[in-house]
Amino acid sequence: MDFIQDSIQDYCNSHTSQEPFYLQQLSRYTHAKVLQPRMLSGHFQGRFLAMISKFLKPTSILEIGTYTGYSALCLAEGLQADGKLITIDINPELEEVIHTHIQMAGMEGKIQFIVGDAYQVIRTLPQNFDLVFIDADKQNYSKYFDLVADRMNEGGVILADNVLWSGKVVDEKARLNDKDTIALNAFNERVSVDPRFESILFPIRDGIMMLRKK
Repeated sequence: MDFIQDSIQDYCNSHTSQEPFYLQQLSRYTHAKVLQPRMLSGHFQGRFLAMISKFLKPTSILEIGTYTGYSALCLAEGLQADGKLITIDINPELEEVIHTHIQMAGMEGKIQFIVGDAYQVIRTLPQNFDLVFIDADKQNYSKYFDLVADRMNEGGVILADNVLWSGKVVDEKARLNDKDTIALNAFNERVSVDPRFESILFPIRDGIMMLRKK
């Protein structure tokens, strides 16, 4: 996941706004208590997500894949006063952690956490979306995209995380043999030529694909 030298990343971090205290607390907790803490968006990527949300000023955000709730809290920073973020994760084990830190951030009225299969849950949601963040099982990225593509409001943005997959997307062996890499390559190729969207792939952390609905 490290695509630039540490000194450059440290320089970028030092010139990026600090995360709120409740996110610092959640980051410490995740690294100390939860398996696979590298899944956390973290300070730099989190500030990127918050900035995009603040630019868009969305009323409706969907997040697919919650983990400990860090990215949801970042995205919720840009919500309009009457806005709402729905975040879905199939793993119920972190529900208490997520709710605790949503409370700590004072965002109980803005964030709804749903435990379940996102592919099924999204079909039951009635609303369209201004912002969608996909950060779940990689082999289903294209399926999630299909579920939300026609439900994006004009000018709405889809963000998909981990689309460089630790550089495996340009590794010939992984491109042929690794199921996640194959799926992510197929997703990247497909969405970047979808006529409904403009696309840009950012080499931020493990890669973020940004798609804007025309």
